[in-house]
Amino acid sequence: MTWRLVAASVKGSSHAAADLPCQDSNWASPSEGDIAAPVLCAFAADGAGSALRGGDGAELAMEAAAHFMRQRTTQDGFQPDETLARECIEQVRARISHAAAEASLTPRDYACTFLGVISTTTQSVLVQVGDGGIVVDVGHGLALPIIPMSGEYANMTYFVTDEDALSRVQSKLFLAPVRKLAVFTDGLQRLAINMAAQTPHEPFFNRFFAILAKASAHDEEQLQDALEAFLKSQPVEERTDDDRTLVLATLMDK
Repeated sequence: MTWRLVAASVKGSSHAAADLPCQDSNWASPSEGDIAAPVLCAFAADGAGSALRGGDGAELAMEAAAHFMRQRTTQDGFQPDETLARECIEQVRARISHAAAEASLTPRDYACTFLGVISTTTQSVLVQVGDGGIVVDVGHGLALPIIPMSGEYANMTYFVTDEDALSRVQSKLFLAPVRKLAVFTDGLQRLAINMAAQTPHEPFFNRFFAILAKASAHDEEQLQDALEAFLKSQPVEERTDDDRTLVLATLMDK
């Protein structure tokens, strides 16, 4: 068993108009760890537009998460749990703090959200600080186990770089593999979530998962191109001008 995976981050029209880079980032891998016991890692981060180097913060968050997971998944008896999720957040914060100190800046200058999933074929953990969303199916249909975090005021959220970020970490453990997965930044929230009910908008996801279920490993490049094209398409642009990231995975039995 392994996961079929596709991921993309694209620049929104507001950043394009301002000649700014994409401030979202993602990192995902279906093959970390022992090949006999595959591990799915899927993370995303959204740099704060109000931060001096928010986009750099998102990139650093992904680098730190990837480095941490490559180390941990090689250890004997590896299983994702809520302690692991918290340790990952701590490593992300440490990496950003180190970069900020080297640049004579503060961690707030690198503010970003952070969210992701780590799953084996027997156990899964979700972790999140800030907005964006994680939709999973662990055998009972699509669900949004963690409600995207909003701040005190409209259009505000929390960041992994906040001083009190560790007290705001949300995590969720499942004693089952993730069979379907979508991790996305807040640029897609209004398309992907029924905001009133805080539930997944299933029609948005079903077409993606149907395509992934039929795809082969040879289709990965085409899937990547198709996902990027969708995220840049006019119907999406008409709904959101923000940067947007979408990571999708399905568990394959073969």
